[in-house]
Amino acid sequence: MTVDQMTDEQFQRYVLDVLARGLGADGFARFLRLNCSGPGDYTRDRDAWQKDLTMDEVIGSIRSSRVSGDS
Repeated sequence: MTVDQMTDEQFQRYVLDVLARGLGADGFARFLRLNCSGPGDYTRDRDAWQKDLTMDEVIGSIRSSRVSGDS
C-alpha cells in the first residue's frame, strides 16, 4: 500500500515505525519529546490568520506550492 492510499492513522503508524527503526530508541524518544503538542489552540489561531483570505488567494497559494514543489 502506498502512502497516498493510507488512512491518516495508518500513515501515522507507518511514519512512527520508520522513525523508530531509523533513529533507534534514544533518537526516537528525543523526536517524540521535541514534537509533542504545544500550548495554544491551532484551530482558533488558524482561523484568525486566515480570516481575511479570499478563495482566489487560497487557490493561488496551493497552485504556487505545487509549482515550487512544496506539496
